[in-house]
Amino acid sequence: MPVYTVHAPSPAGADLRATDKFVFVRDGFHFWAMILGPFWLLWNRLWLALIGWVVFVAAFNAGLSSLGVGRGSIFFADLIVALLMGFEASSLRRWTLSRGKWRQLDVVVGDDEDTAERRFFKRWSQKQHGIVNDQWAVDRGGPPPTRSVPGQQFSNPPPLPAGGIIGLFPEPGGSR
Repeated sequence: MPVYTVHAPSPAGADLRATDKFVFVRDGFHFWAMILGPFWLLWNRLWLALIGWVVFVAAFNAGLSSLGVGRGSIFFADLIVALLMGFEASSLRRWTLSRGKWRQLDVVVGDDEDTAERRFFKRWSQKQHGIVNDQWAVDRGGPPPTRSVPGQQFSNPPPLPAGGIIGLFPEPGGSR
């Protein structure tokens, strides 16, 4: 099932009137970003990413040509760059949103964007009205357990193996 990250403009992040501005970014491979990389970047208004892509591809191709690499190998290398673009397209979108002072509100799982929107807004509206529903609650967790706090899972030091210390140094504090 696809995973979506939900982003909102910072000043209106928790405002009910700004819900039409929320952006859902699907995580995963983007086929059209691989096939039509610069046009996909233009369509999604990722200007800095587009400039970076053009500069990188031009320098990459010029570097390969100056090294005497054949056209077939350059074409194969460009295919690998296009494949990388398909895999990293959603990361570029999230990076651009974070640069524009957007903040990530949540992570939602859904079959498609409509399902993800419904799940997010159901959980978000319950949170806005103070309703806690364990089915939709996201456990962000607390700080990780530490060994120095009594009563926590790791409050006791770990036991040493029966044969001593495993690893490169057979004795604690031995020479290195």
